Amino acid sequence: MNHAQLTALGRALRLLGEHGEALTGDTPDTRLHEVKADLKRALDLLADSVTGAVPTTRCPEHPNGPVDENAQDLCLLCETRRRAARRSEYNGPSAQPHPSDPTPSRYGVREDRPQPQQRWLPELWNGQAWQLCGTPRRDRHEAELYLAAQRRGPRAAMAYRLVHEFTDYEVLRVWGTPVRVDIEPLGNL
Repeated sequence: MNHAQLTALGRALRLLGEHGEALTGDTPDTRLHEVKADLKRALDLLADSVTGAVPTTRCPEHPNGPVDENAQDLCLLCETRRRAARRSEYNGPSAQPHPSDPTPSRYGVREDRPQPQQRWLPELWNGQAWQLCGTPRRDRHEAELYLAAQRRGPRAAMAYRLVHEFTDYEVLRVWGTPVRVDIEPLGNL
């Protein structure tokens, strides 16, 4: 809200306050219509000066944050923080590093990292490069059955391969011969 809007809105609200003090049981209708017009003017000034969205929570820190209907201030972010604090009170304080312990690495320790998962990736040769042709599988036999069905299909590719993913990639088996196909007609002549 800029200074001019602030001044105009303050003036309109002060005028409404004066109207409120002057109201009695025998106030004439013409005076009430005046109050109504001044009230509309104040509401229009207020609508012009409000630029942000309506707050979704009652949280001063995250007024437009995600909503948690069970939180006292409707703020999911603050409620998550409060729940974590309650859990630590219930479970006891977390292990504090001892001053003689080595400085923890910013990359974590081996136990913090997830264990590698092995998957079998079915790929097809599209004439230019190998591309994934199906969902990565957890079972090698299932992946080979999928590729066999693809090879028998009406629009089979020139070549297929099965890649084993386990921290690194290893090509297990190749069906067909991948040949590089020039996408330009007449071989770029």
